[in-house]
Amino acid sequence: MFESAWIWLAVAALVLAWLPLLAAIRVFDRDPVRYRTGRWFRRLGATITRVNPAWDLQIQGAQQITDPRRPYVIVSNHQSMADIPLLSHLPWEMKWVAKLELFKLPVVGWMMRMAGDIPVNRTNARSGARAMITAAHYLDQHCSVMFFPEGTRSRDGRIGAFNDGAFHLAARQGVLILPIAVDGSHGCLPKKSWRFGGRSEIRVKVLPPIQPGAPGKTEATRLRDEARASIVQQLAQWRGVPAADVDALASPQEIRP
Repeated sequence: MFESAWIWLAVAALVLAWLPLLAAIRVFDRDPVRYRTGRWFRRLGATITRVNPAWDLQIQGAQQITDPRRPYVIVSNHQSMADIPLLSHLPWEMKWVAKLELFKLPVVGWMMRMAGDIPVNRTNARSGARAMITAAHYLDQHCSVMFFPEGTRSRDGRIGAFNDGAFHLAARQGVLILPIAVDGSHGCLPKKSWRFGGRSEIRVKVLPPIQPGAPGKTEATRLRDEARASIVQQLAQWRGVPAADVDALASPQEIRP
């Protein structure tokens, strides 16, 4: 309990110290997608993960992305609030499509807006449509966008159903899907808890990109299913279990990682 309080205190101090720095960078950032501002905001996320010495992060596959300004629609499974700063270690800028509630947070929400991240009200269809228009603009300007297509964090470490929005966007824009598998973060900061877990070994793997075909509903479904299957298979391989044990759609019982 006290350890979590000290970590949160250190995180708060970092965030407050970073705010004027990010604001100054934003003033001089003339890039239409605020690329430099976004990169400095992700550096904050990456720095936050180093505050907790119990987190051991391993990243694989990032070297395949040789051009940081080639746009991708990036999709990842979602185990914990810790996923956001952990994925900030990836060496390219991507604008996050995130729930509106995060943008209402003091300081952090302001910084997300400065960085150009994309708010979406999950109860408002028009908000979702506006978010997709903004995401398409970023892709046109050679900046990737990032989705958690499950729409929420996993309660048990398994992978839930993927929403279609990111995959319709990729099909319409003719942009590659880039799947990312994350495992081990579930215990870092569990859903509905502000207490940090104990020692965690977190693995992140950038999987091979998926090429879209002709736009259409069936193409979005194919992209969704192929991206999800690749992430399921990677988690199953890491854990040494059948794919059904990490797939919430295939296995109704609760499986703990």
